[in-house]
Amino acid sequence: FGHIERYEHWARHLLAMRDLQARTGGFTEFVPLPFIAMEAPLFIKGRARRGPTLREALLMHAVARMALHPLVRNIQTSWVKMGREGAGLALAAGANDLGGTLMNESISRAAGSQHGQEMPPEAMDALIRVAGRSPQQRTTLYGIPPQDQIARSYGAAPLTRTVEPRAGKLARTGSSRSRTFQLMQASTQSP
Repeated sequence: FGHIERYEHWARHLLAMRDLQARTGGFTEFVPLPFIAMEAPLFIKGRARRGPTLREALLMHAVARMALHPLVRNIQTSWVKMGREGAGLALAAGANDLGGTLMNESISRAAGSQHGQEMPPEAMDALIRVAGRSPQQRTTLYGIPPQDQIARSYGAAPLTRTVEPRAGKLARTGSSRSRTFQLMQASTQSP
């Protein structure tokens, strides 16, 4: 959310999701993912805004908690998209799930996010505690994992530095006019 749509679209989406959940019970969580614009073709071409403000992202988490209650019990925040501080604020605004530790996350980074590629369990626990919550690991379906699995998740060596190539044909360089020219050239060249 936060690219070309308006607030009424956000509201309609939440209501449609609530209705679908009432009929199917198929969702385990709702994950509001803020649009990351910096390297997104939609933004580079001038067809989208820069993404939601922090205030809008926090409101999305809070409104989702109210609109989807009690049908969708889990509202997840994406620390990769919102950063540690933003995710901590989202935990105070209605989110109850910090998402996963991730490793070598590339989708958000390719779009221009600068919030990291890994958050080990120790760091997640600290962030959750700072937000005034008690950390609890979970399975994909929100069950409690075996204690030995939880114990193994702590104390892992940090990831080695990954190579992060530029966005290639969509990399931003120079003026808007030269970016448009590069995009047009790239789209006419054969692979």
